[in-house]
Amino acid sequence: MSWFRQTYRGVRIFAIPNGEARSRTVGARLKLEGVSPGVPDLFVPEWGLWIEMKRASGGVVSAAQKDWHAYLRSVGQRVIVGHGFEDARQQVQAVVLALPRTANVSQRAW
Repeated sequence: MSWFRQTYRGVRIFAIPNGEARSRTVGARLKLEGVSPGVPDLFVPEWGLWIEMKRASGGVVSAAQKDWHAYLRSVGQRVIVGHGFEDARQQVQAVVLALPRTANVSQRAW
């Protein structure tokens, strides 16, 4: 996230706290608060971009994640699955190139 924030100053990105191990009590409380399995790891609201991060080698997208990705795309959102930092960075840069010229990218040189 530090790369993103340094490169695209002024464009907000935040993490979705879905993936960490937790106690049953905390898990139950988070479920009541609306945490949903499969929601991508990061979101860039201004671009409608959801980012799922996986290990560069061996990272697998779960059925719940595939379901969320399909739903998000069906409502006009962008979803990428980055297999490691470099892959995610390249995919974000590709999204930026495809954005309308009016979009805020606040981008420095890559």
